[in-house]
Amino acid sequence: MLNAARSPTFYEFETGEKLQLYRELDDRDEEVVVVYHSHTATEAYPSRTDIANAGEAGAHFVLVSTRDAVDTEFRSFRIVDGTVTEEHVTVVDAAVSA
Repeated sequence: MLNAARSPTFYEFETGEKLQLYRELDDRDEEVVVVYHSHTATEAYPSRTDIANAGEAGAHFVLVSTRDAVDTEFRSFRIVDGTVTEEHVTVVDAAVSA
């Protein structure tokens, strides 16, 4: 989806695209399972905006921080009614697990 905010530091769905997406999900009897995005200058933790916009109570909110090119952070959270709970994540090297 396009960034309606047209900003390198803030992301916002275009209202029409978001509505279309949710209608298509509803038509297929599907639901949002994972919401993911990156934080390029801050830690991989939900921002106030992330928390305020977290409308999918059953979803995993996966955040990747690229602020440190050597040590990328990858974290997952549940956000329900403004409460953030971190989930344990194990990152496995694909070459090792194959």
